Amino acid sequence: MQISDNRNGIPLDRTISNTQNHDTRFPTRTATVSRTTGETDVQVSLNLDGVGSCTAATGIPFLDHMLHQISSHGLIDLDVQAKGDLEIDDHHTNEDVGITLGMALGKALGDRKGIVRFGHFFAPLDEALVQVTLDFSGRPHLSYGLEIPTQRVGTYDTQLVREFFVAVVNHSQMTLHIRQLDGINSHHIIEATFKAFARAIRMAVEIDPRRASMIPSSKGVL
Repeated sequence: MQISDNRNGIPLDRTISNTQNHDTRFPTRTATVSRTTGETDVQVSLNLDGVGSCTAATGIPFLDHMLHQISSHGLIDLDVQAKGDLEIDDHHTNEDVGITLGMALGKALGDRKGIVRFGHFFAPLDEALVQVTLDFSGRPHLSYGLEIPTQRVGTYDTQLVREFFVAVVNHSQMTLHIRQLDGINSHHIIEATFKAFARAIRMAVEIDPRRASMIPSSKGVL
C-alpha cells in the first residue's frame, strides 16, 4: 500500500507493505551467523521482515518443530542448519542453536532504531495457556515460569526448553518473561510457549511509524 497525497495521488516519501508492515526507508533486516565449536556446527540465517518461510535441520525433530513455530507465527524467514554431538545427547546442539539464533536476532536488529521494542502475547493450545512478555532492552534476563509435567516429549528432554531460552536471551540481549497460566500436556505447554514467543517478537520488532528514526529509549541507546 502506498501512502499518497490526497490531492494529486503523488506518493509520499514512505511506503508500507500490506504483508510485512515494514517501513521501506529501512533496509530489510537480515542476518547470517555461523558458530562452530568442538561440539557443534550451527548456521542461522533470518529475515525479520519475512513471510514465515522456514527450513530447520538440527537433528532434533522436536526442536525443528518449535523453530517452525517461531518462523510461522513471527513471520520470520528462518534457515537453521546444525550438526552436533547427538550421540551424547541433545543438550549441546539445543543450546548452541539458541545461542546462534540469539546472535542472529541481535545482528538483524542492529542499533534497534525504530522498533516497537516491547512485545507480549497470550497463546492458547487446547488446555494450555502461556503468556510471553519481552523487551529488546539490551539487558539479558529470563524469568521462566513453565511447569512441564513430563521429562520428555518424544525423545526431547523438556529441561532443554529453558536452556534454549537462556541461550536466546543472553545472545540477543532480550528481557523475557514466560508464564504458564494453564496446561497439563507437555507438548501443548511447550508449543504454546513458542507460539507466544514468536508473536511477541513479531510485535516488538515492528517499526513504530511515530519514531521510526529514533532508538526506543529515553537514554538514546539500547
